[in-house]
Amino acid sequence: MIRRLNALVALLVVCGGSLRAQAAPDLRAFDAYVEQAVRDWRVPGLAIAVVQDDSIVFAKGYGVLELGKPGRVTEHTRFAIGSTTKAMTAAAVGMLVDEGKLRFDDRVIDIFPEFRLSDPYATRELTVRDLLTHRSGLGSTDLLWAFGEMPFAEMMRRLRYVRPASSFRSQFAYQNVMYAVAGEVVAKVSGMPWPEFTRTRIFGPLGMTESIPLVAEVRGLPNVATPHDIIRDTVRPVPMRSTDGVASAGSVYSSVADMAKWMRFILDSGRVGGKQLLKPATFSELMTPQIRAAASTYPALTLSKPHGFSYSLGWFVQDYQGDVVWMHTGSINGMIALVGLLPDRRAGVFVLANLDHAELRHALMYRVFDIYAGNPPRDWSAELKDLFARRGARARAVTRPPNAAPPSLPLDRYAGTYVDSAYGTLAVTVANGGLRARFGTEDLGALEPWEYESFRSVGPPPAPGRTAVTFVPDGAGAVASVRVFGITFQRVAAARPPGG
Repeated sequence: MIRRLNALVALLVVCGGSLRAQAAPDLRAFDAYVEQAVRDWRVPGLAIAVVQDDSIVFAKGYGVLELGKPGRVTEHTRFAIGSTTKAMTAAAVGMLVDEGKLRFDDRVIDIFPEFRLSDPYATRELTVRDLLTHRSGLGSTDLLWAFGEMPFAEMMRRLRYVRPASSFRSQFAYQNVMYAVAGEVVAKVSGMPWPEFTRTRIFGPLGMTESIPLVAEVRGLPNVATPHDIIRDTVRPVPMRSTDGVASAGSVYSSVADMAKWMRFILDSGRVGGKQLLKPATFSELMTPQIRAAASTYPALTLSKPHGFSYSLGWFVQDYQGDVVWMHTGSINGMIALVGLLPDRRAGVFVLANLDHAELRHALMYRVFDIYAGNPPRDWSAELKDLFARRGARARAVTRPPNAAPPSLPLDRYAGTYVDSAYGTLAVTVANGGLRARFGTEDLGALEPWEYESFRSVGPPPAPGRTAVTFVPDGAGAVASVRVFGITFQRVAAARPPGG
């Protein structure tokens, strides 16, 4: 009797869960929820698509392409999809693996004999898999591409001068330049540049006619969203900046109408129209967790509380309320993206918006997950807005100490040229009675004294504001180096005059 009762209870649980999950979603209520969230988060424009099985069940745009202009966002508006591009690069590698032209564990140095890292062991052993899983041992090297258009060959050459942040393969550290290397691997092995490969092998078969692989190809096209940021508590348009230097890490522009096709492709395990573009074993490899990722990557995880958070090949993998989740975000200078998939329920959501780090994207993802899992309604937008408001308040509370000590040296002693072998030149000059800094061709703005040798940059957008700049005296009345962006730039000795 007990055994029969247990079986009956188990059957009821399974059936109840199945019935709950199969309830038709209230898309009218979801539409109203999205519209309110867009207003609450002050997002100029947003587009969202929801898919289930092989159907687009919801696709809509909200708001405007650019504040102060009439153009409306639709499901066909192109936005920067940012780092959600990485899954496409991983899929491109997978296609070459299927063709026998490449293996995930091929060594990069065997493909590019000139490749070097500062660690000889990492140089010798780094594989294509390592490129795709952020476990090279390097911290961020975004300074190599974020403030200029450095050729890839020069970018790769400079990697040998970058000090590792951790030992090889020991920790997850997000790495755009390694994904740029992966894109060059695709080009070298296939004989087709990464943009052309992506267009031919992914966009073409999937019918993604609104997707463009390079920022340079987007400029001047119609129905393209303008990036925005919040500057002095006001939402303002900001310039579109190119990510083409690391294209395979995050340069694609697309619409949610097109990205719905990409989601359906992934939910169908690499198939489109009955045709298998990725072999089952290769697709499984792409989605298998490879390294534990830091939960601090996304503050939203403090609310969703996954039991695990990992990175596969181009995807974050976590759990939510008993479901496996494949997801990734993209954040590129005034644009945001997020893809979230529930593979066991064959449901997914893609969010694109034109406001820098607008974290309503996570709220909408979890709202969709709750709808398809049959969970009780939860106001994710309100909860996340409160979470980020508290984080913002803590950040704003960090102010200059009221009795902060002034710089210990005359300002002209800080002026000079500072260099790093990997990242180039930081120039500090005296201007209008204060200091000003320039990194390469980028004006970082005025340096506001903070305390002793510490300053804060207060440059106008798009220069990064409130960046800490800390000088290191040499103990003899001069300055030996300066630390900014987490990098120490060494001072270049001033040239002596002839005969001096």
